Amino acid sequence: MKGALAGIKVLDFSTLLPGPMATLFLADAGAEVIKIERPGRGDEMRSYDPKWGGSAINFAMLNRGKKSLAVDLKDPAEIERLAPLFREADIVMEQFRPGVMERLGIGYEALRKLNPGIIYCAITGYGQTGPKHLAAGHDLNYIGDAGLLSLSMGPPEHPTVPPALIADIAGGAYPAVVNILLALRERDRTGEGTFIDISMSDSLFPFLYWAMGEGMVTGKFPGNGDSLVTGGGPRYQLYPTSDGRMVAAAPIEQKFWETFCETINLDPDLRDDTRDAAKTKKAVAEIIAGRSAEYWRETFAAADCCCTIVKTVDEAMADPHFKARGLFDRRITGGAGDGVTALPTPIAAPLRGDASERPYPALGSDNKEVLP
Repeated sequence: MKGALAGIKVLDFSTLLPGPMATLFLADAGAEVIKIERPGRGDEMRSYDPKWGGSAINFAMLNRGKKSLAVDLKDPAEIERLAPLFREADIVMEQFRPGVMERLGIGYEALRKLNPGIIYCAITGYGQTGPKHLAAGHDLNYIGDAGLLSLSMGPPEHPTVPPALIADIAGGAYPAVVNILLALRERDRTGEGTFIDISMSDSLFPFLYWAMGEGMVTGKFPGNGDSLVTGGGPRYQLYPTSDGRMVAAAPIEQKFWETFCETINLDPDLRDDTRDAAKTKKAVAEIIAGRSAEYWRETFAAADCCCTIVKTVDEAMADPHFKARGLFDRRITGGAGDGVTALPTPIAAPLRGDASERPYPALGSDNKEVLP
């Protein structure tokens, strides 16, 4: 068995994105991950488009290397069949609203009686307690409630939805993995398992460290797009080129800013951006708009001043740098054709198991092998 988590067994009751991504990381580190899915339909993600083989490509990306059991959790007899797995499992991952697993008879307190060392991780939008703990929500709601969205959501006439599911991944999957690993270490020390309450909205506040600090010290909290790292000045900004591409300009430090100004030949009177940031930003935008993306790509590469051309997803996947690092070498099988590129995960090579070499599971594919 390969991987830092070889020998660890995970029962995964989660669906869609946060929990499945977290257990994908665990699987890549060598853990055995068994998905518990509802019969007939399975994880909701299986039904998404576009399809690849028998399931959605989204499902395949997040669930490669796992096993699947089709189990009716509303049937007590089916729950009873899971008892041997609960006794030997190291980790349970679930993503229901608070109280659902308890009503099914398989909440943390029930499972710890069967297995005192079990580590039980529950991912929810607002946590297990508090006035909003039962409220429905999705990523946009969580980043909105945490104040993160207010810092950069575009102008009122053209509001911008963020390009990533920040709460699901950065507020859910990553904190879940971090706390599970801490719980495993604590269990090594004490022999006891634990309950992990992951609130996706709670976990967003580390991203607000600078905004919180600025507001508490100055008495003025940052607004929409008016701060250094949200486009409020010329040093951290997106500038359109003449051919419709975009320069990602981030020459924040003075040495990079001075090189940037020299490189684009900005009027010396405008280089002190503390005088009139809007005027400097306008002048920079006009200069960048006068040349093509290819011109600026070569120019900024030579200048080495933290300025690049924004890539499309397919361009990024073809980037020689990422290819040289082997980021997209692994492939998923189990669908149609010769397979597709596997989702890279942040598990370091020496700690990785072989889950990335195994296909995603068909619904209930492991019932006969795993269940009594």
